[in-house]
Amino acid sequence: MFRTALRNVLAHKARLLMTTLAVLLGVAFVSGTLVFTNTISDAYQKSSEKGFSGVDVAITPHSDSDDNTGKPGEAPRLGQRVLDRAAQVPGAASATGTVSGYTALSKKNGDLLGSGFSNLGGNYYPGKDGKDPRYTLTDGRAPKAAGEVALDAKSAGRGHYAVGDTIRVSVDGPVRKEKVVGVFTTDDGNVAAGGSLALFDTPTAQRLFAKPGQFDEIDVKAAAGTSQTALKSAIDKVLPKEAEAETGQKLADDQAEQIKASMSGMQTGMLVFAGIALFVGIFIIANTFTMLVAQRTRELALLRAVGATRRQVTRSVLIEATVVGIIAGVTGLAAGVGIGAGLRSLLNSTGATVPDGPLVVDANTVLLSMAVGIVVTVLAAWLPGRRAAKIPPVAAMNSVHAPPSTRGLVVRNTIGAILAAGGIALVLAGAGMGTDGKGLMGTGAAVLVIGVFVLTPLLSRPLIAAAAPVLRLFGMPGKLARQNAVRNPRRTAATASALMVGLTLITGMTVIAGSVQKGIDKMATDALKSDYVVSMGGFDGQRPLSPDVARTIGKMPEVTAYSPLRQSASRIDGDSEFLTGVDGKSITDLVNVDFAQGSFAGLSGNKAVVDDKMAKSHGWKLGSSIPVTYEDGRRGTLTVQGIYTGNEMIRGIMLDSGTLTPHMSTVTDMQVMVKTKGGPSEEAKDALKKALGENPAIQVQNKQDISDGIAKFFTLMLNMLYGLLGMAVLVAVLGVINTLAMSVFERSQEIGMLRAIGLDRRGIKRMVRLESLVISLFGGVLGLGLGVFFGWAAGEMIANGMPTYELVLPWGRMAVFLLLAALVGVLAALWPARRAAKLNMLAAIKAE
Repeated sequence: MFRTALRNVLAHKARLLMTTLAVLLGVAFVSGTLVFTNTISDAYQKSSEKGFSGVDVAITPHSDSDDNTGKPGEAPRLGQRVLDRAAQVPGAASATGTVSGYTALSKKNGDLLGSGFSNLGGNYYPGKDGKDPRYTLTDGRAPKAAGEVALDAKSAGRGHYAVGDTIRVSVDGPVRKEKVVGVFTTDDGNVAAGGSLALFDTPTAQRLFAKPGQFDEIDVKAAAGTSQTALKSAIDKVLPKEAEAETGQKLADDQAEQIKASMSGMQTGMLVFAGIALFVGIFIIANTFTMLVAQRTRELALLRAVGATRRQVTRSVLIEATVVGIIAGVTGLAAGVGIGAGLRSLLNSTGATVPDGPLVVDANTVLLSMAVGIVVTVLAAWLPGRRAAKIPPVAAMNSVHAPPSTRGLVVRNTIGAILAAGGIALVLAGAGMGTDGKGLMGTGAAVLVIGVFVLTPLLSRPLIAAAAPVLRLFGMPGKLARQNAVRNPRRTAATASALMVGLTLITGMTVIAGSVQKGIDKMATDALKSDYVVSMGGFDGQRPLSPDVARTIGKMPEVTAYSPLRQSASRIDGDSEFLTGVDGKSITDLVNVDFAQGSFAGLSGNKAVVDDKMAKSHGWKLGSSIPVTYEDGRRGTLTVQGIYTGNEMIRGIMLDSGTLTPHMSTVTDMQVMVKTKGGPSEEAKDALKKALGENPAIQVQNKQDISDGIAKFFTLMLNMLYGLLGMAVLVAVLGVINTLAMSVFERSQEIGMLRAIGLDRRGIKRMVRLESLVISLFGGVLGLGLGVFFGWAAGEMIANGMPTYELVLPWGRMAVFLLLAALVGVLAALWPARRAAKLNMLAAIKAE
């Protein structure tokens, strides 16, 4: 039986090749995902380990405000006294004080240099030998005074800067012109990943990022013969309560875990799409083995007649599946390694440079790839093998084995209806629960898809019958195509379901993305009266902005109203809350929010306005008093003068900046809202940019810019999803080709008879193509319908947190998706149609 199974595998090379390819693609994506994420994670971990190589113990600020007695906000920075104590501890060879913050560098053409989320600046802290062990100078010298800066070698190369050049720098808004006095190399992982690093002398860095004499961290190097643990114990004895120490090894391990955790999200997301491709592949594999077994009915019956048991017949089919799975696993693993390498190169080409390192193909990746390939294939082949073994030998030998009984179809349709109804109920229940219903909705979606798959044979007849008027236009080939499509509903269902799954996800994602974007557009339009919002650029647009920016804007003749938004930590009712300071006189002209009670009018002194959700959670009403502990530890009382409807752009507690600013240790703004004469225009925007020094680190955005900025994120995510889901559609194409090819093989006699009674080769090709087109469009219609339903349900859940959410049906894109489904059908039929047309009519009529 084993030899028979192997012989059968080799006897159907072309058919099994497409089955192997379907499994191979899924396995390749699984292994490629694991190789890519493991490689990136390993590269960053090794880079971070290098960054801690010169740190035996790190001292950082520590907040002791857990009992609500300390000051709100971040812990105070470390002073020179802590540094001196650490340097004098027995076993300490040296102590280095570090301070860092956001620093944007400008290219010579005025653009931002380096990745926006990792533009950093720091201090060069020379030791007794005049060198900082963290950085190796390759050209020039270290910065020694204000107006001097050293650049990392990669940034200097990308920006074409050399020692002696002048570079434009921005830390918190205003442009500074610095002289490049040195170029250095570093093991900093941010630099290795495409970021930039600029070094200043310590007093300058403290003035820019902290306060004179303050440090963010103190790194201590152990003397020879002193362990990290022993050094930490000695340092703990001299530290004040507002500081804590940790070994360099512990910090490296913690950072490695953080990197691993951050990569796991990406890995999980990519594996989900790999799973979708494998799920689609299951339909193809099951379809393939069902048809292969059907073609070998007499052969299997003969084996039964000469003594083979049912178990042996089933086992022979499973052996074939195992061989296919092994081949797919091995080739998929090899392809996955290539995909992993390609993804890393693609990531590098986008500017997000990854630290150098080898491709990581560990044992878990190999084992999982092989297991996925074998298990998926064997599971998909088990039911066809079991079904074949149940056919009585005599019936099979005489080709009288009965098709599925009416009772079997009734049972299948009943189960499908129950699953579909249950899935719809779960999805609707999850949609009404907000974000708490995500799990319920996901379960319901899976159950509904399975239910529709089970019902697909029942749905195929009426939906395909609806295409009959169009098919009649193609004459006899169109009529035959419709009859062939509904002749075997289960096969048609399995083929169409593969395409349905891919289009369901693509359509659902498109509906959600378009609707969210519409909600964001509406939010930006409804919430802002200001013409422009000025903020620091970068990854999140939430970098601190110097108050000088607002003062500069306020002096411009084009500006009619402006208000900086500044945030400060506070404690209210034992909880940490941020207070937002605004210009109480002009805020009414700059934002547009709906007040349930009160208004912005007269916002000054200890008066404040709060959003409705916060008021409800704390039980505040108009006139309520709010005891507050400010950032500096002083206490006060705010009076609620208004309750408004908050949104993602404007929410929380707002009060006049004149009240909030005296309590802030460092006065910075998050953004500045601006209204100009004549409304938004290119001239006004250019004037703002020019007044702010053509600074690449500052972004001046109107409402459309804000919306487009968010839209870019959704567009990027959607394009990535399209690419990932495109693989599932590719697998579905293979399924259509497979089904048609085997259908042509099964109908060889029929095709020969059609040729004999006058249907020419062109008619045969047209018949096969129309059959493929009908099946693909059937799957496309089901996919679009389910996708719209899931998109609507997910939107109901999103609308609970986004009042401006509005369902948008992308009719244009859905039409494109349907056309793509039709194109899939046309392309998938090319080879089977050509093969059918080439059949010799006499040989086909004689075929068994």
